[in-house]
Amino acid sequence: MNKELESVYALWKRELIRFYRSKSRVIGSLGMPFFFLTILGTGMNSIFTVPNGGNYLEFIAPGIIGMVLMFGSMFSGIIVIVDRQFGFLKETLVAPVSRTSIVLGKALGGATTALVQGIIIMVIASFLGVNFQIANIALLLLFMLMISVMFVSLGIAIASKMEDMHGFQIIMNFLIMPLFFLSGALFPLSTAPELLRTASMLDPLTYGVQGLRFILLGYSDIPFALCFAVITGFTIAFIAIAVYAFNRIEE
Repeated sequence: MNKELESVYALWKRELIRFYRSKSRVIGSLGMPFFFLTILGTGMNSIFTVPNGGNYLEFIAPGIIGMVLMFGSMFSGIIVIVDRQFGFLKETLVAPVSRTSIVLGKALGGATTALVQGIIIMVIASFLGVNFQIANIALLLLFMLMISVMFVSLGIAIASKMEDMHGFQIIMNFLIMPLFFLSGALFPLSTAPELLRTASMLDPLTYGVQGLRFILLGYSDIPFALCFAVITGFTIAFIAIAVYAFNRIEE
């Protein structure tokens, strides 16, 4: 058991060190969310009316935080391909620890870096004038971590089946943008057309965004209990898929 926990910790720490040393990665990952907040959010304030009397910048802030968590998490899966190309993955696979521990270490490491990025965007949104009403910090951090683990596990599962970084990035972009735009991050689900609303209910990020909106602003289109249950279910399912895909990698 100690070896398993040590391996999880070592891989988690490795991801944090890589993140800290990649200053350009941090800045680049926050560029698009910053654009959405400063240009789209502030520019649309006088045009859009959102529920509960808030302004548009306030409304989209939880959605942008959810976007950062998803982007940062899913692209963390590329480390599996990088490790494979540089030979580190083979050394990891022959270590006397289970592959489940390896997946958990990588997933927690990628999720932690995504969580840090989400907190940075939250601070930026506060400086732009968003008045967050956070009643439970522990619940917020737990929910953000669950979203991150969910998506980094999906990224690891996809990366475990690929050997080309460019192909991985293409697939990520193909998945990420529809997930983001269907999540209700930029528009209220209550006023969306029925077809769009139905499609949104199949999107795991929808429940992440709605849950964040409830914790941060006090309202959402979907009950928080349902959001938490669905995110929990997706997280467990994606971890299981990631472990299965990673177990099928040949040494």
